[in-house]
Amino acid sequence: MYEVVKTFRKEPANVFETDWYRDIKSKTTPGDNLRIYRENRGLTQAKLGEMLGDVPRQHISNMERRTRSISLKTARKLAALFKVSPEKFI
Repeated sequence: MYEVVKTFRKEPANVFETDWYRDIKSKTTPGDNLRIYRENRGLTQAKLGEMLGDVPRQHISNMERRTRSISLKTARKLAALFKVSPEKFI
C-alpha cells in the first residue's frame, strides 16, 4: 500500500504532484464526482433531480453507482450547477 515517510519541509507539499493523488484521481469515476459534489452541497438525490429538471431520484442513484451513464446534456447541467467543468461528469 502506501508507506508513511516523515519529512520536515519549510513549504507545504503540493498534493496534486503526489503519487497518492494521481492514484486516487485515476480511480475516481464521473459517478463518484457526482456523489461528492452532491453531498458537499448537502443535496439529496431527489433534490438534485428536481434542480436538473425533474430527473427521477433513481436516475441520480444509478448515475452515482455507474449503472446509468451521465449524458452530455446532464453533464453540462451539473457543471453549471456546481460551477466546474463538464468533464468532471463524463
